[in-house]
Amino acid sequence: MLNKLDKYTIVLGSNSSRRKKILEKMNIKVEVRASNIDESITSDINIIEIPVFLAQKKSNSLSKDLKEKEILITADTVVIYKDKIITKPKNSLDAKKILEKLSNNTHQVITGVCIRSQNKEHTFSNITEVTFNNLNDNDIDYYIKQFNPYDKAGSYGIQEWIGLIGVKKIKGSYTNVVGLPSSQVYQELNKFI
Repeated sequence: MLNKLDKYTIVLGSNSSRRKKILEKMNIKVEVRASNIDESITSDINIIEIPVFLAQKKSNSLSKDLKEKEILITADTVVIYKDKIITKPKNSLDAKKILEKLSNNTHQVITGVCIRSQNKEHTFSNITEVTFNNLNDNDIDYYIKQFNPYDKAGSYGIQEWIGLIGVKKIKGSYTNVVGLPSSQVYQELNKFI
């Protein structure tokens, strides 16, 4: 597939350094074009469909500038706990409250992905279940102070210290929790081209 991909420019419609790094580790060279869309949800959408809806919204905002041999990849990741979306924390107090909720519990991480060329579009999503050990106040405070998880849904990065010491188990794709389900993206890209 990588030989077939050489004929295209892969455009990542995201400022996420984590998504860019995942694609580069897959030996996929990317050009970054960030979309700055309003991520609010105005329509009545099922909670598990929100990541695909937002990935598609990002894709739509960038599609008019897409050239013939370009493939655009956009994604959105949400954390869901007890049927509610856990957003990015507003501050350290908010981050602490979120991590206290996730402590000793299981939550879902859903990433929606949209792959688009000038003449077609394909969307899909990936769900991973993450279970945390019991996190004590010292662990949570240390993590927030050292890693500033304010740009991360659910207030944590699984690839960081808290993932190493706090995650009891995951069911599904690890890279999905980081921000892009690499194996599924590879398979879907292969079908797309």
